[in-house]
Amino acid sequence: MSTLDPVAVFRTEAAECLEAIEAGLLDLTHQLDNKDLVDAVFRGLHTLKGSGAMFGFEALAAFTHHCETAFDRVRKGEVAATSELVAAVLAAQDHMRALVDQPDADHGDTGNKLLAQLQAAVGGKQAAAAAAPAAVPAPAAVRDPPAKKKNSWRIRFSLPANSMANGTNPLGLLDELRDLGECSVRANTSAIPALDDLVPTELHISWDVTLTSEQDRSAIDDVFIFVLDDMELSVEEISGTAAATAAPVEERAGPVPVAATSTAVPEFRPVEAVPAKREAPAAVSQAKAAENVRVPAERLDELMDRVGELVIAQSRLSQLASASTDIALRSVSEEIERLSGELRDTMMVLRMVPVATLFSRFRRLVHDLARETGKVIELVTEGESTEVDKTVIERLADPLVHLVRNSIDHGLETPADRLASGKTEAGTVTLSARQAGGEVIISIKDDGRGINRERVRAKAESSGLIQPGQPLSDSELLQLIFAPGFSTAAAITNLSGRGVGMDVVKKTVEALRGAIDIVSMPGQGSEVSLRIPLTLAIIDGLLVRVGSGRYVIPLSAVEECLELSLEEDLRSRGRSFISLRDSLVPFLRLRDLFRTGTKPDVHQKVVVISTGTERVGLVVDQIIGDHQTVIKSMSKLHNNVATFSGATILGDGSVALILDVGHLVAAGQQQEAQLRVAG
Repeated sequence: MSTLDPVAVFRTEAAECLEAIEAGLLDLTHQLDNKDLVDAVFRGLHTLKGSGAMFGFEALAAFTHHCETAFDRVRKGEVAATSELVAAVLAAQDHMRALVDQPDADHGDTGNKLLAQLQAAVGGKQAAAAAAPAAVPAPAAVRDPPAKKKNSWRIRFSLPANSMANGTNPLGLLDELRDLGECSVRANTSAIPALDDLVPTELHISWDVTLTSEQDRSAIDDVFIFVLDDMELSVEEISGTAAATAAPVEERAGPVPVAATSTAVPEFRPVEAVPAKREAPAAVSQAKAAENVRVPAERLDELMDRVGELVIAQSRLSQLASASTDIALRSVSEEIERLSGELRDTMMVLRMVPVATLFSRFRRLVHDLARETGKVIELVTEGESTEVDKTVIERLADPLVHLVRNSIDHGLETPADRLASGKTEAGTVTLSARQAGGEVIISIKDDGRGINRERVRAKAESSGLIQPGQPLSDSELLQLIFAPGFSTAAAITNLSGRGVGMDVVKKTVEALRGAIDIVSMPGQGSEVSLRIPLTLAIIDGLLVRVGSGRYVIPLSAVEECLELSLEEDLRSRGRSFISLRDSLVPFLRLRDLFRTGTKPDVHQKVVVISTGTERVGLVVDQIIGDHQTVIKSMSKLHNNVATFSGATILGDGSVALILDVGHLVAAGQQQEAQLRVAG
């Protein structure tokens, strides 16, 4: 049985916490007076600081403390939330991420510079203190609040017995209480069992604390924010006389040794549970925790491989059963086929991830690019609930970054230019996702100036990509921007100009067996659509025979199947069109395309496939039937064979190639265009 590494668990949870902080900061950019957002960011920073200190990430805790203090001042109304403060904490958040990933690395003077930027955003006179090295946990470097009335509180708390084993250090909680003001601590050791029954890793001590502080009740609650759901906590405000009575005779600055207190401290009643109003959130939190299980991605990949092998074995069993007269064998085969199909569908759902996880990354990118370029940019996302295979999500991140940067740099105009052309000052970049059959279409659309076709042609001709005056369709011309090294930028900047980004987009999408469509209207903007398969693991396929070879057509792309008689085949020679409900559909003879050297069957079949609005027919000799297809990647030797997108193993152990629908549809449409020109 494997044991989880606590530091690895912390890093995972810290990454989620940083994402939540970033999302809150980006929301706060548009609603600077939203107190709920300020509180949410403060809680996130407080959580990160406390958990970092708990797991030994002292530099992270010390650095985060300054950001937390700044937002504490905002929360209390001492300073206003500004865009400069949000930008400073966003920059600091990147440094926090580096401190999580590489706590022992030399981060140079980055922390000091960020703290100076933070102090400038807060605008206090105590800037010198904030410039101290982040590794030194200086108290409240960006805070120097005016004196307030002091309140006295009696705090009694106990933690679960397994809290220390789970990484909770009660001494850290006591230190945070001491940071709030004058603090007297008394340990209650009455619950410690006899030595023979004592488990060293379990905690049996509770604490009685008297605190005199200028802080209010919320500051005390924030100390226990991580463990509030599992602990018992009682907080009572007391008067000055009661405080003197409640305070222990001897105040201690550090932890109370058990030996010194076990006989001197009187027993008191067990502390009361937290007030009822906090019990409901705790129950909800525990319920949510029980509903979700964190599983490493590599385990899902391994399980997917096993399911794939099971599907291949089931296909072999089905083939044996179909050739047998044993009724019992056929019954078992059908049952296993049903179960393996259900298991496959369940596994595919487990691998699906909503594109919201991908789109959320671009809020920060757009925010930073808007500040860098001086443009006013609004990011709109649509269809975030659309689900895609997690492998597709991971591999699409970089291409979408290039496309968004390209839209902002090349597409959107400056505010002055937009106003001059009658547009709104703010440009809009829209990220959308929708499912179409077995594909997901992810679009990046802007309302900018559009693609300058004259500049694209001139650059292509000067680069030798096309001959001067060479006739090209509009689609072919726009596809030139994906050529390696192609860029129409007048100068190289941090955003563009090297002609690398769009080439990366094309190669990644092609590796995913996808396609790219571009639509651009001068003065109105451009839209780039990526057509990507929903999954790269297991698909439903239509198994067909061409000559003596067998091939798989993705079933999600199949519209219908027709019979092509020998007479119709002979009549269509030179035309390669079929009439389908008053529309002409081009078709490809796979026997000729694959050069099988065999004669056509008497009763050939036409499988009509589509991608988007385009359709093409594929002429095959025989339709064998549906087939659960486990996709295997092609070897490096066959990477450049565009007709096929992969291979699969059939039940008899032979290999069938999977047809690339997008490539075949494009070939059919090109054939149609050539025939129209010729005819």
